[in-house]
Amino acid sequence: MIKIENKEFAFNNYVDSCIGTGRMGLALQKEYMDQLAFVQKYIGFKHIRGHGLFSDDMAIYQERDFTKFGGEFMIDYNFTYLDLVMDGYKALGIRPYLELGFMPSKMASGDQTVFYWKGNVTPPKDYAAWQKLLKVTLEHLIDRYGLEEVLTWPVEVWNEPNLTVFWKDASKEEYFKLFKASFEAVKGVNKNFKVGGPAVCGGSDKEWIKAFLEFCDKEDIMPDYISRHHYCTDQPKFDGHYGYANLLDPENEDDGFPNLHSTREIIDSFPKFKGLEIHVTEFNTSYIPNCPLHDTNLNAAYIAHQLSRLGDDNVAYSYWTFGDIFEESGVPFTPFHGGFGLVANGVIPKPTFWTFVFFKKLKEQEYKCVYKDDDSVIVKFPNGEYRGVLWNRFTEGKEMSFEFPENDYSFVSEICDEDTCNPLKVWHDMGEPSSLNDAQKDILKRSAVPLIKTDRSIGKVSFEVKPNGVIYFSLEPKKITPDRGYDYERVIGRK
Repeated sequence: MIKIENKEFAFNNYVDSCIGTGRMGLALQKEYMDQLAFVQKYIGFKHIRGHGLFSDDMAIYQERDFTKFGGEFMIDYNFTYLDLVMDGYKALGIRPYLELGFMPSKMASGDQTVFYWKGNVTPPKDYAAWQKLLKVTLEHLIDRYGLEEVLTWPVEVWNEPNLTVFWKDASKEEYFKLFKASFEAVKGVNKNFKVGGPAVCGGSDKEWIKAFLEFCDKEDIMPDYISRHHYCTDQPKFDGHYGYANLLDPENEDDGFPNLHSTREIIDSFPKFKGLEIHVTEFNTSYIPNCPLHDTNLNAAYIAHQLSRLGDDNVAYSYWTFGDIFEESGVPFTPFHGGFGLVANGVIPKPTFWTFVFFKKLKEQEYKCVYKDDDSVIVKFPNGEYRGVLWNRFTEGKEMSFEFPENDYSFVSEICDEDTCNPLKVWHDMGEPSSLNDAQKDILKRSAVPLIKTDRSIGKVSFEVKPNGVIYFSLEPKKITPDRGYDYERVIGRK
């Protein structure tokens, strides 16, 4: 039994700092907004980040050539869809995290694209035109939503330029040119915008981040934060529509927490940039949108461990993504298809959704972390209440027991494991229907909630954490205050 004493452990909980999304234009769909509303109701993320702000489906940048008819060549900026998306986010209490990309096809220097929806990943053919696009867009947003509000929206330049699939030739020199032009354009609108990059993924992250900071140092550019991504599986093996991937050791030097910490070390090696904020603007287990792992209880337990540590070096981290309305590889065939989302189509919460709900509960008040290890984190609130999250990433069950300062506590636990909260299994047992009717959706939703257990305690509690399980608990000092004549023991027949 672990005795909880008046010690303090390092635990920075930014679980609600940001959440990922598919391309911005998907926010015009009802199911997308239904899923986001559900996520916001239970978790309440501060920011939302996704691709496609300037892609053609948002229709912001338009060229019209009427010279052949005796008219003129015109450039138009159309914010109809942008306003609808931003208004939708505002209504749900979430702010955009503005990723600048991809390139409008009429502005692009080439025709290389990525994804089913063909986001253009080439540099602008005219950097002055790109800068004007940023300026006009930001000025429109300020005019519509107010300067004070829009300045709270971080601005990130591009996405994973260290991969040829996302940036033509993965050219550092061209990306640095894009960053400088974008930085100057955004700061030219208002110097108080928070602008960062380089938004790299793992593999060449150390090389890119070092080179990026060297460039900024040479050009006398002071980014407001450094951004990067973090994924935790090996290369997937594909079969049909799916990619099967294995989880990596979290202490892996190349892809685990040591790799994340290397970003802190690189930044701090530059006197000019020491202490600069790090934002992990994408993280998940697998980096593909069709990995069945994402739908499992194992994913939930692994991510619980990640959330307990991601705040060690980073002040923001964004799970990729909130929901399964997502089309990088095309429209998915089934409700459980290994999508990135916390919520499956049909607004069915996956086990990992509850991991985020549980960690959000740990920060509902000012807290002090009184215990943390590789399988648990426990915090104490000023009113004497304790809250904790426990997880088990392994194939054998484990017993976990804690002793708290003696008191008269109300004990509540919420259990999410393969036996109590596993909609994937229910869907499988239904026959894996690709199109759910209302009755099937109802059953899946009811199977996708944690099991709640309650008790009274004087301070000693024990848990059986099953394989791939995640448990939330609270111990709140609370005495019994019965109504006149009410005797619970008598009601239930114990006397």
